[in-house]
Amino acid sequence: MLLAKIVGTVVATRKDPRLVSNKLLIVRPVDPRGKAEGNYLVAVDTVDAGVGETVLIVSGSSARMASGMKDCPIDAAIVGIIDTITTTESSAPETTPAEKSPAEKSAENHGTSKSHRT
Repeated sequence: MLLAKIVGTVVATRKDPRLVSNKLLIVRPVDPRGKAEGNYLVAVDTVDAGVGETVLIVSGSSARMASGMKDCPIDAAIVGIIDTITTTESSAPETTPAEKSPAEKSAENHGTSKSHRT
């Protein structure tokens, strides 16, 4: 699994029929502190994630299994939305909150919150 940040969306009106009805997002791997590392990927969203969120992604055959699309041309899938990351690499443990999506920030500013995902 990799940590990644969702940085955009993909709209493909013509695609493999097995990908119809799947949300495609652009993700970029990040280190535990949120610093971008590596190349951008297009991933199938299996957890209703949004732009700006930090997520867990899997690739290869794990991505096909996670999305329930064993015979589908998928190389990466988003399988989790990260709330916090704690590392103990340095002398003191560090907890990094995952950045909130624009929708979650807006909900906080308007007195509502997104308590669960469907």
